[in-house]
Amino acid sequence: MVSESTEYSFRLKDSLIGAQMLFVAFGALVLVPLLTGLDPNVALFTAGAGTLVFQLITKRQVPIFLASSFAFIAPIIHGVATWGIPATMGGLVAAGLLYVLLGTMIKIQGTQILDRVLPTIVTGPVIMVIGLVLAPAAVFMALGKTGDGSAELFARNDALVVSMISLVATIGASMFGRGVIRLIPIICGIAAGYTAALAYGMVDFTRVIEAPWLAVPSFVAPEFNIEAIIFIVPVAIAPAIEHVGDVLAISSVTGKNYIDKPGVHRTMIGDGIATMFASLLGGPPNTTYSEVTGAVALTRSFNPGIMTWAAITAILLAFVGKLGALLQTIPTPVMGGIMILLFGAIVVVGVNSLVRAQQDLMEPRNLAIISVILVFGIGGMAFHAGEFSIKGIGLAGITGVVLNMILPKPARRKR
Repeated sequence: MVSESTEYSFRLKDSLIGAQMLFVAFGALVLVPLLTGLDPNVALFTAGAGTLVFQLITKRQVPIFLASSFAFIAPIIHGVATWGIPATMGGLVAAGLLYVLLGTMIKIQGTQILDRVLPTIVTGPVIMVIGLVLAPAAVFMALGKTGDGSAELFARNDALVVSMISLVATIGASMFGRGVIRLIPIICGIAAGYTAALAYGMVDFTRVIEAPWLAVPSFVAPEFNIEAIIFIVPVAIAPAIEHVGDVLAISSVTGKNYIDKPGVHRTMIGDGIATMFASLLGGPPNTTYSEVTGAVALTRSFNPGIMTWAAITAILLAFVGKLGALLQTIPTPVMGGIMILLFGAIVVVGVNSLVRAQQDLMEPRNLAIISVILVFGIGGMAFHAGEFSIKGIGLAGITGVVLNMILPKPARRKR
């Protein structure tokens, strides 16, 4: 039998490894709310709670941590500016529901349903649009302006130095870092940029001084606006497909087939319900984190219970008021430098998915689908009917799905 002291030692070890997993995810986790105007403390809480919900639905079998999704940055920014945070949250709840519906379809018809409804020829360009639409915001912030470029917050030259330090540090950590350092390039970039920002006098600690040590996160209840829902839901198309890839990745790392047990339908539904839960409280939608999968591979920590400890740590940190206030002191040039790399990386992920699909992109059907998605999404094409409107990424995603369904596939050539 295992003694109580040994069992306590195991639990202490697991809790410390769990805290390390959260540390790996932390930079990306808090970057999304900082960029979109949401509360980082709420994001910490909903990431932790969402991971626990995911574990409940997947029977605590998969060592995965869920946190803020980059795919929704652009629609959240637009949604908050257009309809406000509550209506944006309502749209994100509906996006989570789409995951649940896809998971149910996978349960009934198998994973091949995704290849038929959401093939790479649709999801690849949509992923590219997400990154390209965000590119101007990254440049504006790197130059010391607001995300829309309407106001200058810091002197251009000073901001450019700070943002480039952030960018170089992030690239350096991802390329030349060893061990855990390679898994936390965003944190390294923020640390380097923040240090430079301090030297340039860009940081104001007033908010940190005034913030309480312990505080309940600023939860926000959703409101359901049909325009916000239709605008945001199609964005879930791309991360839904990526979810399957993430499950395959963690399966490869651990040597277990999570596609069959607990089943990718369960992981998809778990992801969706976690996103719905987060949005009901005012947090960004959740997604599986590849950084944490890398940490699992590095540490050989395959016990899903470790993610339980990571989730509990995130929930506890969510109630530290000064932490949220400190995160909000990060100047925009610091984030802008990191965003240049991150948003470019999103585009590359989309391109890579098309390359791996090994399809002829110049074939007329493929060319039509990709071209329309890219131009509709990047160009900001919009359709209006009275007060109703749909545009941008959402319109691009819906158009891609429709074109894929109605355009005839080319006849196979006889050899």
